[in-house]
Amino acid sequence: MIQPRPPATLVLGPLLYHWPMADQRDFYFRMADEAPVDVVCVGEVVCPKRSPLFRDYLPKVIERLERANKSVIYSTPGLIRDGQELEDLRGLISDTSLLVEANDMAAVSLLAGQPFTTGPFLNVYNEDTARVLGRQGAVRLCPPAEVDGEGLATMAAAGHADIEIQAFGRTPLALSSRCYTARMNGLTRASCQYACGADRDGFDADTVDGRSMLCVSGPVVLSHGFINLIGMVDQIRQRGIHSFRLHPQSVDMVDVAARFREALDGTLAPDEALAQMTETTPFGAPPFIDGYYRGNPGISPIPN
Repeated sequence: MIQPRPPATLVLGPLLYHWPMADQRDFYFRMADEAPVDVVCVGEVVCPKRSPLFRDYLPKVIERLERANKSVIYSTPGLIRDGQELEDLRGLISDTSLLVEANDMAAVSLLAGQPFTTGPFLNVYNEDTARVLGRQGAVRLCPPAEVDGEGLATMAAAGHADIEIQAFGRTPLALSSRCYTARMNGLTRASCQYACGADRDGFDADTVDGRSMLCVSGPVVLSHGFINLIGMVDQIRQRGIHSFRLHPQSVDMVDVAARFREALDGTLAPDEALAQMTETTPFGAPPFIDGYYRGNPGISPIPN
């Protein structure tokens, strides 16, 4: 007897950039009111220095999202550098009633024994790691983008936790204790003046021959191209993966979420959804990529 598939879950990942606080608030309000996403991750994952800036807005954002029947997850920083940041993390975890997404093993150790999720900053590359995290309480894992489709399917089949795939947007590749944006502007991380706010989606890092290859925003390195797996959602679900993460970008994320929802619900063919997104400005640049999922170099564009 064929078992019915679990319903597909659309997850809006945490913001990886430094947008003006009012813009962040309005973004989440709009996602609450208009976007067909099921889960929204809030919280600062890239630079703990930025966390206090949004603190006053956060309660109203969470209230608006929950009123719109969105599940809200609090995402923790991807790198804990010192004792003060560890104490801040401890306070965050003890104070929130939300499900927490761990992006650093320090968070995993504090969350062990209670349900939690993990984000792409944790090195979850195989089913053995998934088993260890599942035993500690992880209910859903979002592995790094470098894990290909077969690897994700193997982890999903092992059943230690649900697997979430990064399906849209620039994916985080590395996180440094130093701030690239500050250094580029002749500043230090301690006196950065939040220079990362000047580049809404980060700045391009080019090769010596002028090819845009990566993107940098503060201390995080991301892919230059936008991962877009909308054309393969049926195959992904056949592999036992039913949660799809969308990384916020300075594009119409309501439209992105709507196309994914239509493709997942079967009201729009996945290849047609991809064609529509490809034709819609400003999706012409940076390019859509899917190399990691196919087991190819991550920068590889989607085949025609």
